Amino acid sequence: MKTTQCVSCCKQPLSKDEYGICMKLLGEDTEAFYCLSCLADYLDVTEQDILDKIEEFKEEGCKLFS
Repeated sequence: MKTTQCVSCCKQPLSKDEYGICMKLLGEDTEAFYCLSCLADYLDVTEQDILDKIEEFKEEGCKLFS
């Protein structure tokens, strides 16, 4: 079962895109889900970088973002 909040800041609920990008970038069996801001900090990238990747994965038809 997925967690309902960010493991770093406790934001809840997480969006479907936040779940999807965590699974895509951290592995489908990850149990650590982050909000967009905390994931960007964790990966040392900008939030816009992550949003761009989400759009790229959606355009590719990734089922994690359908």
